[in-house]
Amino acid sequence: MNKELDFLQALFSGTDQPVEVFPFLIQLIMTVILSLLIGYFYIKYGNSLSNRKALSRVLVLVSLTTMIIITIVKGSLALSLGLVGALSIVRFRTAIKEPEELAYFFIVISIGLGIGAGQVLVTIIGTLFLSIVIVLINRQKTTEVLQNLIIRFRQEKDNDIEKAIELLKKYASELELRRLDEDEQISEVSFAVRFSSPTQLITAKKELQAVFPGISFSFLEII
Repeated sequence: MNKELDFLQALFSGTDQPVEVFPFLIQLIMTVILSLLIGYFYIKYGNSLSNRKALSRVLVLVSLTTMIIITIVKGSLALSLGLVGALSIVRFRTAIKEPEELAYFFIVISIGLGIGAGQVLVTIIGTLFLSIVIVLINRQKTTEVLQNLIIRFRQEKDNDIEKAIELLKKYASELELRRLDEDEQISEVSFAVRFSSPTQLITAKKELQAVFPGISFSFLEII
C-alpha cells in the first residue's frame, strides 16, 4: 500500500520542484485577463486584413500555453534542456504576413513568460504600460472603420494596376494599398478604403467593370 501511495505522490508532485495548485490557478487567471486585454486592443486598434476577433482568441491560447510550459520547466533542469531540444524541431508552416500580428504574438508570449516565471507584478505593470503605448500610438485613428476592398482581374497591360488605382481614387475618400498578389494570369489587389456613400462604391464598381471585363470584387469589414 505504501508503494502505491509513494508512486501516486511522485506522479503528481514531480521529481524536482512541485508546482503549488492554488498559485498556479491564480497565474492562469491573470494570464487570461492580461491576454484578453491585449486581444481587445488588437481588435480595436489593429490594421490586419485577417479576422482580428478570431486571432485575438488565439492570442489567449498562445499566452496560456507559454505560461504553462514555463511553469513546468522552470524548476527542472532536465525539462528545460528537453524543451530546447523539442523547440529546435518545431517549424511554422504558415508565414505571418502582417508584422503587426507578430508584435502582438510577442506581447502575449512575454505575458506567458512573465507569469510563468513568477514575475506577476512586473508582467502586469509591463502589460499596462504596453496598453497605454498602443492607445497613444493610435490616438489619432478615426472612429470610422475602413473597409476591405479586394479586386481580382486579368492583367493584360503593365499599367493596369495603376489604372485601377487611379480610377478608385476618383470615388474613394480614402484609399490605401495593403496587398498585391500577381501571377501570370490574375492580379489580386487589396485596399483599405472608405467611400462617402454607397453610390460612390457602385459607380466605381461599374466603371471598373467597363475597363476590366471579368473583374471580381470583395467588399467587407476589416474586423
